[in-house]
Amino acid sequence: MLLGLAVATVAISSSGAGALLGNTLVLALAAVKGRRIILDYLGLRAAPALWRGLITTWVIGLTAFAWATAALRALI
Repeated sequence: MLLGLAVATVAISSSGAGALLGNTLVLALAAVKGRRIILDYLGLRAAPALWRGLITTWVIGLTAFAWATAALRALI
């Protein structure tokens, strides 16, 4: 699954899609990959729901910040 998401990320970034739409799709795929890595490879899938929620919130917050900076950059 991670390889498929990585290939999709490369395909979207090289497709020449609109700047904001392309950034949104790439960052959404990065968030999915990040959550997958954290839950599966770092072993947090068996962790309490509070920890999974905090980590998921952190990943979403980080990608939202990256998207906001990209959107602001596109507007300037």
